[in-house]
Amino acid sequence: MIRRFNKILDIYTKYLAVWVVVLSAAAYFKPGPFTALKPYLNLFFAVTMFGIGAVLKVDDFRNILRTPGIIAAGVIAQFTIMPLGAFFLARIFDLPPAITVGLILTGSAPGAMASNVLSYIARADVAYSVSLTSVSTLLTPVVTPGLTYLLANSVLEVDFWSMFTGLLNMVVLPLMLGFLIRHYFSRYIQKIEKVFPAISATFIVFICALVIALNKDRIAGLTAIIFMVVVILNIGGMLAGYGVGMFSGFGMKRRRTLSIEIGMQNAGLGTVLALKHFNASAAIPTAAFVFVCIFTASIAAEYWRSIDKNNDETRECGVCGKEI
Repeated sequence: MIRRFNKILDIYTKYLAVWVVVLSAAAYFKPGPFTALKPYLNLFFAVTMFGIGAVLKVDDFRNILRTPGIIAAGVIAQFTIMPLGAFFLARIFDLPPAITVGLILTGSAPGAMASNVLSYIARADVAYSVSLTSVSTLLTPVVTPGLTYLLANSVLEVDFWSMFTGLLNMVVLPLMLGFLIRHYFSRYIQKIEKVFPAISATFIVFICALVIALNKDRIAGLTAIIFMVVVILNIGGMLAGYGVGMFSGFGMKRRRTLSIEIGMQNAGLGTVLALKHFNASAAIPTAAFVFVCIFTASIAAEYWRSIDKNNDETRECGVCGKEI
């Protein structure tokens, strides 16, 4: 019974992109029930982070200590390629101040929580994905407001300390709580561990739908230019991530992981921050990025998964990540 239940949860989590589209469409046409949930937006995000923390294991962090170089390479790529890409795209396309801040905020966010799920679907290196997400998330309270202040303060005032404390309470503390519960109650949690990615996926869907409901009147603000810039940032990040993996000599699984991890920003967090610290216009590119990155990464994950189904599964060294 538990095995069947876990299989159902696996299928549910796999089709995250579908649920995002369906519920967001419902939120657009019937925003009332969703806008009523606005006071719980931060709570939703905290629960999402708790769900991610609950699937982390001590071994995941041992892997970080065992191979700090590959983690550092991924995190540095994460916090340079995307924020600088957002900054230069905003300059090239001469975007308005609020849109510029929203785009830079998107680029300065950590890796998306959904990247772990999609790395699993893509048959990438899930442990590497979890390690990268964990480290970038733990750095978020300092790095995200810091990069946003550095790159966007000239166009719109950025309150570093307000963002820092908000991220600490909304991201790091719930993540660590989930991790500690998993660690001390692992015997019980292990039997139902599939529940936690499903919980995180559910609240990601609700966050996306709530963003659409709150910004229904501003959806028209998503011009073709803004949409194109968001797509360029996302696909450019995925290609750059794969390129970093190739340049670093990583095997296929870790190249896929870096592509997904770097191309998929935690734009849901960016949207929450945009609405809380700036204005609704700043949330337009962040909200658009949520859909774009989930859609493109889902396509890439299914493509890679189909390749592995048609070929013998690639064998790689568990420590160095290179093909053997």
